[in-house]
Amino acid sequence: MEKVKILAAGEQGLVIEFGEAIDFEINARVHRTARLIKSKFGEEVIEVVPTYRSLMVYFDPLRIQRAELVQNIKGLALAATAGDEKKDAGKVVIDIPVFYGGELGPDLSFVASHNGLTEEEVIAIHTATPYLVYMIGFTPGFPYLGGMSEKIATPRLAQPRTKIPAGSVGIAGSQTGFYPIESPGGWQLIGRTPVKAFNACSQSPFLFEAGDYLRFVSVSQAEYDKIAAQVEAGEYKPATSVLGGGV
Repeated sequence: MEKVKILAAGEQGLVIEFGEAIDFEINARVHRTARLIKSKFGEEVIEVVPTYRSLMVYFDPLRIQRAELVQNIKGLALAATAGDEKKDAGKVVIDIPVFYGGELGPDLSFVASHNGLTEEEVIAIHTATPYLVYMIGFTPGFPYLGGMSEKIATPRLAQPRTKIPAGSVGIAGSQTGFYPIESPGGWQLIGRTPVKAFNACSQSPFLFEAGDYLRFVSVSQAEYDKIAAQVEAGEYKPATSVLGGGV
């Protein structure tokens, strides 16, 4: 187990580093520590932001001294070591319907040819497993997902697109995810979902958070259009299932 580093980040911030790699167990420790911090502190801690391998903690210096917070966090990080993996067993997996290929997934054929596969094989591999939301960033609600098969890993575009439609599902190296809002980007686009990961007009604007699980589900064009209409009418609820294992 790598030693935890705690670094100052301005007058109200701490960065807790758990390692140097994008690693399943390191990320699990990040989320365990985040849960412990949220449960221990009240108004002293303003926000906790998990990433792949680190945790950003914003605190109120008028309510708690930095030295006291650092000492507490050291103990919590130690308590968040491996050994409580079963606590996440039974976690809910959110289904994300996707129409693959065609105009909505213009890079599917390249991903297939790059890996010596058919488009159908890429879809089958991409939809075969639930993905852990390692972190959310880049744009509101953009999920960086872990666990994608190396069989469909594909480099980013040499020339990023200046405009990618909301809902576009992409691959970049060994990562996968989808764009919640229209934005520039360099990921290989293999499909699109009508589901909104971020809705600024909603009382609960985010569909999921870091530490949750998502599963992509292939749908037809007719199913995509039907779901899109339900989403626009505010009538769509993603299907869910229960995770068989835990982190």
